[in-house]
Amino acid sequence: MSEKNREGKRTAREQLREQREREKAAEKRGRVLKVSAAIVGVLAVAAVVGVVAANQGGGGGGEDEGSASAKPISVGQKKAPAELTVYEDFRCPACGQFENVFRDTLHSLEEDGKLKVNYHIVSIIDGAMGGTGSKNAANAAVCARDEGKFQEYHDVLFRHQPEEQDDAFANKKTLIGLAKKVDGLDGAAFRSCVNDGKHDKWVERSTSAFQNSGHQGTPTVLLDGKNLYGDQSDPLTPQKLKKKIEAKS
Repeated sequence: MSEKNREGKRTAREQLREQREREKAAEKRGRVLKVSAAIVGVLAVAAVVGVVAANQGGGGGGEDEGSASAKPISVGQKKAPAELTVYEDFRCPACGQFENVFRDTLHSLEEDGKLKVNYHIVSIIDGAMGGTGSKNAANAAVCARDEGKFQEYHDVLFRHQPEEQDDAFANKKTLIGLAKKVDGLDGAAFRSCVNDGKHDKWVERSTSAFQNSGHQGTPTVLLDGKNLYGDQSDPLTPQKLKKKIEAKS
């Protein structure tokens, strides 16, 4: 075979090899582009899902930690014909008076399915007098809600309410000690929740919402949005409240 023929065959083989290498490179680039496109698609879907979840208040933090405002704690049947909204501070003497006078009436109406009460727990007294008792007690009450024991613990706190100047509820050991008066509440989860201030942000949002609501003080008691408790010329009584609520049944 002449030198010229051998050179021609070598060149043809090299050209074929180079062509195959180019084809393999093109195929590899195609696979990379497909994978990249798939990843981008997945990320785009994840982003959309994240936005939807955020708009719906979803996420690991739950309704307390994921929303801009603190949702109230509700007691009673969801579809009760009457709805009472109560703004309270566990250090507030007037709130304690309201609870001691109206507690049995409220519980009776709730049990009969006639009333749902939405509690907004705030920390106004802390700001006015200093201390952290309002905030710590409110956090503990939300911790009790987590355990399905809000109403019972709420009542215990008001039954053992200290004097307004005595910031006893600032002591978390006191709040945990009072949990012993509620069957099944004093457990590791509740203790950790109280000590860690798990719902402090909820309390801050609840207090801020109250301060921006236009209401003047605690307790503020609204029946279907109408203030019932602020008229000193016609003071509310348990009998009057029961009559108003039963009229809606």
